[in-house]
Amino acid sequence: MGLHRYKMGVIGNCSYMAYVDTMADIKWLCLPRFDSSFIFGSLLDEKKGGHFYIQPTEENFTTRQYYMPNTNILCTEFTVSKGKFVVKDCAPRMAIYERIFRPLMIVRKIELLDGDPSVKICCEPKGKYGELVPEIVYGSNHVRFIGFDTQVRLTTDVPLSYIVNTQPFVVDQDHYLVFTYGEPLEAPLEETAEEFIRKTEKYWQNWVKTAYIPYLYQDELIRSSLVLKLHQYEDTGGIIASGTTSLPEYHDSKRNWDYRYCWLRDTYYTLKAFNQVGHFEELEKYFDFIYNILRKADNSLQPLYSITGESNLREYEVDLAGYENNKPVRVGNKAYIQIQNDVYGQVLVSLLPLFTDRRLIWSKRSNYRNIIPWLVKQIERTLKLPDAGVWEFRSRTQIHTYTLLFHWAGSLAAMKIGALFNDKNLIDNANDLATEAHALIEKTYDPVKKVYTQGIGSKDLDASTLSMITMHYLDNDSAKAKSHIAALENELLADHGLFYRYKHYDDFGFPETTFLVCAFWYVESLACVGRVDDAVAILDKLLSFGNHLGIFSEDVSVDGSQWGNFPQSYSHVGLINAVFRIAKKLDKADFM
Repeated sequence: MGLHRYKMGVIGNCSYMAYVDTMADIKWLCLPRFDSSFIFGSLLDEKKGGHFYIQPTEENFTTRQYYMPNTNILCTEFTVSKGKFVVKDCAPRMAIYERIFRPLMIVRKIELLDGDPSVKICCEPKGKYGELVPEIVYGSNHVRFIGFDTQVRLTTDVPLSYIVNTQPFVVDQDHYLVFTYGEPLEAPLEETAEEFIRKTEKYWQNWVKTAYIPYLYQDELIRSSLVLKLHQYEDTGGIIASGTTSLPEYHDSKRNWDYRYCWLRDTYYTLKAFNQVGHFEELEKYFDFIYNILRKADNSLQPLYSITGESNLREYEVDLAGYENNKPVRVGNKAYIQIQNDVYGQVLVSLLPLFTDRRLIWSKRSNYRNIIPWLVKQIERTLKLPDAGVWEFRSRTQIHTYTLLFHWAGSLAAMKIGALFNDKNLIDNANDLATEAHALIEKTYDPVKKVYTQGIGSKDLDASTLSMITMHYLDNDSAKAKSHIAALENELLADHGLFYRYKHYDDFGFPETTFLVCAFWYVESLACVGRVDDAVAILDKLLSFGNHLGIFSEDVSVDGSQWGNFPQSYSHVGLINAVFRIAKKLDKADFM
């Protein structure tokens, strides 16, 4: 089958994301929200999914794909015997009247570069996960697609008959296609399209310019930061794990999950990454998202929520062929009913900068009594309770080391917050919990293998325990930290620095692919304990597992193939945090 890579780029404006392959086909686009039905979804079903492509009519051609420098504007360039053209795909995002304008609109420009090539265009949106085939109605310079819950239009200067009939035509000038969901384009087509592309380019380039990027691995950091930004739903501040559903962890694995939701377990690492690159607006928006969830919570937090904080994420299957015929195709995620007790510590550690970082002005800081003591109480309640763990086991529970680690770290964070407000009760309570969590963690230590295992009473090893080093539970200069890494390397390390989450049997069998963020945790851990040369060498290998645009998936098989949902924000977060850790160790984090 050869090396499997996702040959797609992503565009977006923090209202939606669209996936465009190297044939300039929009393979995946959900509107009006990340977790809505797709409008174009051939990624999961070529027949029922719908297409929106702009392609040469010649059989023999070459194509290459790239981003406009330091932007999320994607270019797909075609070269044929009769000329060359590029399709520029832009999700408009710009500042207007001191607000960010991010319409449910895609601007596609066919830019003629040479000669007079012949192209064909197909625009066939679908609804309700392929069940809705809209009626087509012609306007004077647009096509309306009737049957959706709102207006859906394609406005263009290409003859409509050519598009509706997918009829070839010669490109002898630039053309524009603007696809809208909801409010249609009623302004001048060419002028508006060019203005939106120009202003979107300026927005992204300014966003990168104001980011803090060390000299080390700059291109990779910039792309990862831009990709991560696209995963935030700006309306509420929620950050999704990925924009796709049901891309399998491996072929025929049945491990097909919907990742278009916000996992509290990702909070600490994601906000740390935004903090590293110096973009605090994203932090503050996500803090507000979490704050709203906390204020609505009754007696517990669930592992994940929708982008608007909804809690009922019912999981069901839809009748689609699936990615490369991998079924089932799932919508929703049943993990919301699981118990993952690390979430309380995750949120506490994530909230800490709001109280300690003077660069952040958080209006709700004085309301700490509404949330911090409650979170500490939840740590106290769950401290000795088993849970499903960070990997969301569906049929096994135990007291996980990773969960205990965040009980410990969250309690320490609560102590620091309590100190800022001279809250002795909070300090004393949190200190007691931190001490107790530490004692429980030590029960997971295997003195023979010199490693902390997956949980109390378990002999299995787990890559999540690398966080004991990166979060400084273990003194980074200690023999215990180094032997812990060595034991994990011995059991979970694969070729080229790839790292398994674990190797034991789970709900679906034995894992066949490695989890990419674990490899980045490994790199970060190596840097922590002073093995910086090893960290750099491994990171260089890991970077080769991105696709042609430097975008990373969730999983990587031992042959280097990409699997799982894509892009995986967690993978890019892992890359960002690993590079900053190396840069700090090499003392190259500061500009020279």
